[in-house]
Amino acid sequence: MRKDKTDKTLFGRFEKANIASAAPLALRMRPRNLDEFLGQGHFLGSDKLLTRMLEADALSSLIFYGPPGVGKTSLATVIANLTKAKFYYLNAPAASVKDIREIIAAARDRLAAGGKRTVLFIDDIHRFNRAQQDVLLDDVEAGVLILIGATTENPFFSVNSPLISRSTVFHFEPLATDDILQLLKTAISDAERGLGKFDIQAQEAALKFLAVTSDGDARKALTALEVGVLSQATRQHKAKIKFDLEVAKESIQQKTIDYDGTGDTHYDLASALQKSMRGSDPDATVYWLARMIAGGEDTRFIARRIAVCAAEDIGNADPMATVLAAAAVQISEFVGLPEAQLALAQAALYVACAPKSNAAASAIWKALADVKHEPTIPVPKHLKDSHYPAAKKAGFGVDYKYPHNFKDGFVPQEYLSATMKKKYYEPKEIGYEKNIKRYLQKLQTLIQNSKLGDTGKKDS
Repeated sequence: MRKDKTDKTLFGRFEKANIASAAPLALRMRPRNLDEFLGQGHFLGSDKLLTRMLEADALSSLIFYGPPGVGKTSLATVIANLTKAKFYYLNAPAASVKDIREIIAAARDRLAAGGKRTVLFIDDIHRFNRAQQDVLLDDVEAGVLILIGATTENPFFSVNSPLISRSTVFHFEPLATDDILQLLKTAISDAERGLGKFDIQAQEAALKFLAVTSDGDARKALTALEVGVLSQATRQHKAKIKFDLEVAKESIQQKTIDYDGTGDTHYDLASALQKSMRGSDPDATVYWLARMIAGGEDTRFIARRIAVCAAEDIGNADPMATVLAAAAVQISEFVGLPEAQLALAQAALYVACAPKSNAAASAIWKALADVKHEPTIPVPKHLKDSHYPAAKKAGFGVDYKYPHNFKDGFVPQEYLSATMKKKYYEPKEIGYEKNIKRYLQKLQTLIQNSKLGDTGKKDS
């Protein structure tokens, strides 16, 4: 019996060792402790919030939010090694409510017996539906369960609000190029978990290329390194492996643009584009435009953003901006990509470089506010439609003065109730709008002179 038990134990060890050796480099190189963890210095490091929580073993429920390959699951693994609590892992797409209930039941029994607390890590928690997330609420709030959820989507939209309010959200940023470069060098030299058993001559330029092209994704960089090394080791059977720039370029896919057409990236880049145009920065404008085009954004959406900015932020300071933006809408619809990028770039850059005035936009916003919240003003009788037989009998349009019958195409008359003294449109001294302002001032002088003339007649 003892021999059988020993054989099974040895077999189990060999089985684990074989599985571990078959794991990809990115998995093998996951950090084992906080010292090995790279990046996220805004919440990890000396005297940072999460570090203090871990050092005190005073963990509360957490939500890890960020793009792929930046360390969300790796940090959860480090926490599993540090905490004294019982640790469970679930992958949301493969988990069920039954799995959650079983873990909760075990957690309650463990607490009742005076044992360890329970940490449940749920990867891709945004893939849980509302009902699955609701199962966690009571036990997370009661402290029976410490939840760590990882998601690539904004948790404030993809995770239940009650669950968010019971958790601390940590936003993971893409890893810096230097961090990924350090990780690649560690993988090359590490004989236990990395590629240290091979004699690798890696060019600095090749490693830097991987670090830049991976765009903050450590998993992508390590996978490319492993492909480049193992493909040579298998094919050439050489003792020395040369990892140069050419090999690096062959080992990694074309740079993937992080873009979610319906999520945060979509709205963040649209906001950056519009604010850069409004802020008159052509270089930032064309960069954010390029990000949206390369990410596969609908050209109609981009064109609409440019058109909105032209009308809202330029208006009459340069009326051609709206005309050019409208043309970009039509051209992008008509020709499609890749040619549409030319019209979009021309329009966006014109808008960015044009003089800015939101006077027209402010005018309609103020007028709409009054229409919605103030007493409705009736149309003066002389402005009403008079193109039907009964209109003249009612006196509609009778006293209307046709401006073109007067000098300069203008005649003072009431177009809005005299009780309405609010001024909606106030042109600025910017671009073409300063001409509009001067013309309106000229008309105002004519109106004042007309009033003085009327007063004089009455006095005489």
